[in-house]
Amino acid sequence: MKILFVASEVTPFAKTGGLADVASALPKTLRTLGHDVRIMMPFYSVVERGGMAVRKGRKSASVMVDGVEKKGFLRQAALGEIPVYLIENKEYFSRDELYGTPGGDYPDNAQRFSFFCRCVLELLKKMDFRPDIIHCHDWQTALIPHYLKHERKNDPFFARTGIIFTIHNLAYQGLFPREELSTMGLSKECFTIDWLEFYGKINLLKAGILAADIVTTVSENYCREICTPEMGCGLHGVLQTRKDDLVGILNGLDYEEWNPAMDKEIMKNYSHASLSGKMVDKIGLQRLMGLASAPETPVFGMVSRMVAQKGFDLIAELLPEIAKAPMQFVMLGSGEERYVKAFTDIKAAGARNVAFAAGFDHSLAPKIYAGSDMFLMPSFFEPCGLGQLIAMRYGTVPVVRRTGGLADSVFDPRDNDKTPNGFVFEEYGAEALWEAMNRAITAYQDKAFWKKLMRRGMSSDYSWQNSVHKYLDLYRKALLRKGGEA
Repeated sequence: MKILFVASEVTPFAKTGGLADVASALPKTLRTLGHDVRIMMPFYSVVERGGMAVRKGRKSASVMVDGVEKKGFLRQAALGEIPVYLIENKEYFSRDELYGTPGGDYPDNAQRFSFFCRCVLELLKKMDFRPDIIHCHDWQTALIPHYLKHERKNDPFFARTGIIFTIHNLAYQGLFPREELSTMGLSKECFTIDWLEFYGKINLLKAGILAADIVTTVSENYCREICTPEMGCGLHGVLQTRKDDLVGILNGLDYEEWNPAMDKEIMKNYSHASLSGKMVDKIGLQRLMGLASAPETPVFGMVSRMVAQKGFDLIAELLPEIAKAPMQFVMLGSGEERYVKAFTDIKAAGARNVAFAAGFDHSLAPKIYAGSDMFLMPSFFEPCGLGQLIAMRYGTVPVVRRTGGLADSVFDPRDNDKTPNGFVFEEYGAEALWEAMNRAITAYQDKAFWKKLMRRGMSSDYSWQNSVHKYLDLYRKALLRKGGEA
């Protein structure tokens, strides 16, 4: 099949979250199965700053934005054997960040990404590349299925192209004032409850959900959760109308990138068969982070954005207890100032068992995964989560809340129907999290049981090889609906 991925970020070109990893790893896995896979994304300044090899193309697209003609120029790079097409427009994409500054989103994001979506469709025709499947991701690409279903419904070039739309996080919907209709070149007829109107605003995610042939999200449990009023972010009714075409598929992990036997960033390599190197990594992490070298003291690690979604209100509440407990805690991340302050305050108060590194350090993250005994993810909601999958790959036992993809991948000793590989709590509260952490600390004393948990996580297969075939089944289903050959 000819498959085009369209995403606003792709590793290693540009990344703010897990979307970029999926938009890189899934195409690579599809390519190994012999499919003609290509990727389109914006050409951001960060791509240039990152020193990626990008060459200029000869093709361009002219798009009307708010009554003014804007040009998108095609550049090309490669992800292994996969062509990556980057759409250049300095006015829209030559900026320091992808979506906004710490002060908020860029005010012209509606124009930026409607321009990008229109350029994608124009350039495909100029390239004479007609995909069997266009796989779009999140609100930044949601106008592509909308344009194809409404504006281009009679365009023979796309008549047999199936459209898959993946929601990576329902909380981010692409909400804009009604006045942006004209800047995006959309007619007033679009602004109805059956298209993209949402409580008096434009909702681009809604447009993608309603227009795509098949809608997916990034875990089976999250797929069920978002159809409820509690977790549906106001779109549960819209999603229920697509329930027959709504599918949850757990994201995979790039096992070439995340491999403790080969990882060059960690202190000592180790494997499922030989775990001795993990203790070297633990002691190395303790020393690196200024903690006491204590082989028998359990180390909890976190690598995360410091936001409420990730459970940091619970962590902040528990920090005084953590500081007194027989454990160590290593945190890497950045985010809301109140959570950063909680860590700096506890350190200033004299806590010797808490280490905090602000920001994101690509070299430190794998050292935390390898050197920790437990990995914390107390998320309020978590569409998929990759941290728990990486942790298990490195023999680090996850302690998580039962939500989204965490519920699909981490199983507690109390779960009688599952083989345990971690510790899970149900109620979103500090007391429930603390109880789970203490159960993990107690279990850590039983070395034979703990090694079973470690090896069970390391031997689990959460690679893309499992999920890729589920996507291929959906691609075939969408293609058959359009009269194409699967």
